[in-house]
Amino acid sequence: MVKELEIEFRNLLTKEEYDRLIEDFRIKEDDFFEQTNFYLDTADFGLKERNSALRIRQLEKQYQLTLKTPEARGLMETTQILAADQASAITDGANIPVGPVRDTLKEIGINHEDLQVFGSLKTIRAEKDYKKGLLVFDKNFYGSISDFDLEYEVSDYDKGKEIFDKLLKEYQITNHPAENKVVRFYNHVYKNND
Repeated sequence: MVKELEIEFRNLLTKEEYDRLIEDFRIKEDDFFEQTNFYLDTADFGLKERNSALRIRQLEKQYQLTLKTPEARGLMETTQILAADQASAITDGANIPVGPVRDTLKEIGINHEDLQVFGSLKTIRAEKDYKKGLLVFDKNFYGSISDFDLEYEVSDYDKGKEIFDKLLKEYQITNHPAENKVVRFYNHVYKNND
C-alpha cells in the first residue's frame, strides 16, 4: 500500500515502566529488532514548517522512504520501497527517485532537489497485537540521549484512545504524551545547539 492513514498514541516511559511492560507482556529477546530512521528536510526546514516529515527507514531486509503529512486525525503516510543503492544515494545527496513520495512532495510545495539528510535515530523495537491494535515498545537513541516510549497504532481514533488511556491507568504509567520521534530528535539535537 502506497498511502495509509496512521493513527497512533504515544507515551514516554521511564526505564522502570518500560522494563515492567516488557516483562508483563512477555516480550522475549528475539522479539526485538533494530531499525534506523534517516530524517530529511530542506535547509530551512520546509517540511517541519508544514508539520510534515520525511524519513528513510533502514530495516533488516529493506529500506522504506516515507513522507508523513497531517490529516484531521492522524498522519497520511506515503511510502515507497527503496533498493539499498537508492537509499545510499539519497543519504549521500542524490535526489528522491520518481514515485509517490516525490509526487506528494511537489503537491505540498517542497522541491525534492532541496532535501538533505539532517540526522538519524536508531530504535530497538518489539511489537505485540493488543485489542485490535498494535502495541509498540521502543528504546530510541538520538543525539546524546536515549529514551523509551510506548505506541499504540489503531484504525479507530476514539476506541484506540480509550484503550490506550485504560492501559496506562492499569499499569500505573504516568501520562506523558510523547512527540513523534522526528520532533524529539529535532528538539534535542537542534534546540540544544542554538
